[in-house]
Amino acid sequence: MDLTALLAPIVLGFGTGLALIVAIGSQNAFVLRQGIRGEHVAAVVLVCSVSDALLIAAGIAGIGALIHANPAVVDVARYAGAIFLLGYGAMAARRAIRPGALTASGQHPALSAGAAISTVLALTWLNPHVYLDTVLLLGSVANQQAQDLRWWFGAGAITASIAWFSALGFGARVLRPFFARPSSWRLLDGLIAVVMLALGVRLAIGA
Repeated sequence: MDLTALLAPIVLGFGTGLALIVAIGSQNAFVLRQGIRGEHVAAVVLVCSVSDALLIAAGIAGIGALIHANPAVVDVARYAGAIFLLGYGAMAARRAIRPGALTASGQHPALSAGAAISTVLALTWLNPHVYLDTVLLLGSVANQQAQDLRWWFGAGAITASIAWFSALGFGARVLRPFFARPSSWRLLDGLIAVVMLALGVRLAIGA
């Protein structure tokens, strides 16, 4: 097959995937925070990237049609996600009130690898929008491509996910000098609290 014919769906997949991923959300906020703190960044980035790859592949394979036909799946994720986000938002708000510096002696205890992975898994898989955007939307756009090109579209979208989460997680280290000040953590945790609580309320009321 001509290389140009392959590049078109790859570039379209990359752009579409990036447009859906690059947004202020609970998952991105957590990845950014872990990147700034330098805690289990590789594991968190890997979980996000693999999760997106599985969801994108599911959408292309046609799982999105099953989710569309069974909205109860999204409803379960919506309520569970709302509870989780509200709880996490409350913890972020508490950290904003009691800020700590980015040092080993700071007031914020380090998350264990298990806790970090569990948190990012919950933020990813309990988010109903991931099924609507990543599975349904990306899956629909991918399946509009020619039969032999839809997986190339998926490859582009997966590449966008890997590139974004890697840049967000590993690139956050440049912000560490700024976050050596407690006031900076108060600002970040305050913003995270607002994002988490707003998303949690939005999910709870079904918006």
